[in-house]
Amino acid sequence: MGICRDAKNQPKQQVKLGGTRAALFVYATAGLENMAFISNAVSLVTYFYGYMNFSLAKSATTLTNFMGTAFLLSLFGGFICDTYLSRFKTCVLFGSIEILGYALLTVQAHFHQLRPFPCKDVPPSKMNQCEAATSGQTAILFTSLYLVALGTSGIKAALPSLGADQFDEKDPKEAASLSSFFNWLLFSITIGAMLGVTFLVWISTNQGWDWSFGVSTIAVLAGILFLTMGRSIYRNNKPKGSPIIRIIQVFVAAIRNRKLPIPAMAEKLHETRDKEAGIGAEILQRTAQFKFFDRAAIVVHDASTPSMPGPWRMCTVTQVEETKIIVRMLPIILSTILMNTCLAQLQTFTIQQSSTMDRSLLGFQVPGASIPVIPLAFMFVSIPLYDRVFVPLARKFTGIPTGIRYLQRIGVGLVLSAISMAVAGIIETRRKNVAEKHNMVDSADPLPISVFWLGFQYAIFGIADMFTLVGLLEFFYSESSLGMKSLSTAISWCSLAFGYFTSSVMVEVVNKASGGWLANNNLNRDELNYFYWLLSGLSIVNFGFYLVCSSWYRYKKEEQVDSNSGGEAKIKIEMGSG
Repeated sequence: MGICRDAKNQPKQQVKLGGTRAALFVYATAGLENMAFISNAVSLVTYFYGYMNFSLAKSATTLTNFMGTAFLLSLFGGFICDTYLSRFKTCVLFGSIEILGYALLTVQAHFHQLRPFPCKDVPPSKMNQCEAATSGQTAILFTSLYLVALGTSGIKAALPSLGADQFDEKDPKEAASLSSFFNWLLFSITIGAMLGVTFLVWISTNQGWDWSFGVSTIAVLAGILFLTMGRSIYRNNKPKGSPIIRIIQVFVAAIRNRKLPIPAMAEKLHETRDKEAGIGAEILQRTAQFKFFDRAAIVVHDASTPSMPGPWRMCTVTQVEETKIIVRMLPIILSTILMNTCLAQLQTFTIQQSSTMDRSLLGFQVPGASIPVIPLAFMFVSIPLYDRVFVPLARKFTGIPTGIRYLQRIGVGLVLSAISMAVAGIIETRRKNVAEKHNMVDSADPLPISVFWLGFQYAIFGIADMFTLVGLLEFFYSESSLGMKSLSTAISWCSLAFGYFTSSVMVEVVNKASGGWLANNNLNRDELNYFYWLLSGLSIVNFGFYLVCSSWYRYKKEEQVDSNSGGEAKIKIEMGSG
């Protein structure tokens, strides 16, 4: 609670901090920032191909590398947030960097001297005759892109944690609201993405890329302004020092103490006492997994040094368990990478598929980059149904605040992802058959097959994304310790990052191993359907790996200092209800 005072310095009504009202500003910022980011995620491949004159393969690789870097850099944003700045300040700082990147893209798109003469609408067989971008033009493009990547990475690391901080996960009344927060955060992101792939894509197609990048700049600026409007009612975190340093200290101390015997009783390991920790401090219970790390908490007596050994020789049990949590999470992240590799294909090759198909709808020509509105529309409908219908119903049977456990939710998404890729292969086979039937294999004209056939694979993947993305965000936020909420949220985004990077590598590997399934600059002659089916088969194998990882995982156990007993008693809380 914060106390406001009037002009006569008299206490006014107390202002309640946090809650849904504070989260509304986070929702607005997430929607506006994602409107800009997603619109470019689905359409930049067209800009690279038709306006910067990159080849089809280079366009796809450039986009996936950009997207992968944007999500991977969220680790840096999470580190800054947990170590030096509050989540709010991190969002403002990195948002400003993202605005600068979009502004530079706007300038390049506006002035023709800064890019090659566009080679759009040229048949694929003649693309090699187009003027290539100069090194200076390419440098401007990549500088702009990676400023955007750096900016959005900090927002993606800090913004979900800032919103989740507005709800106390230890309060039974607010715990359910915390679970709903992640669903409504995705709902806000979905609304922003829908506007991005329709409104902003329409602008880039009909008004020009300079207008599209300009609107993206304004959207992110408006999002940051919205965020600052709620500053007075946020529950703000205080940086607790570098979580990475704390983890390294555990590794170093465990190695230094590797010859010491581990005490059988947890009470004999080093832990900060309740009064030292302070009321409300987080104390994690010792777990049986990774016993090697317990050596870092062995009480060391050094006769030559009367003072207590430093953290590089003796860590607390809580610090050790903090490290164990991160180690336990890594297999979960690894098992979701392939799903995001599949997502990368939907944002690259599927967009190119749409450019070869009939995009007319009631006399209106639908831009190919707007096709992702199909999965977004499914998410727009399914998220409220999931949060307001499925979760309360499942809660009655399971007794779990989130309806089903985090890891169960992620698993459902992985299964749907495999199904989506299998369907994508069937649709691509049909598209190629139409091209051959009408002798249009080498034609630049749209094929007589509706682009909305792609809606089947998109719809299934959209629902898969709803399950997995929110499940990951909630899982990593809830399972992480207080000192690394942002870093853990960033780790969940790393699954996307490695998915995009793996996509680029997989395209190259498959091309070499298959003799050129994706080597042509013409999808009608490529074997994209085989590639989709390969991804589907790998996704099934990956799901088996995920089942092993999720059954092996152990939820964290926590002790909370009881404020009603002067800091002498502890409340044991098992965080296994997710």
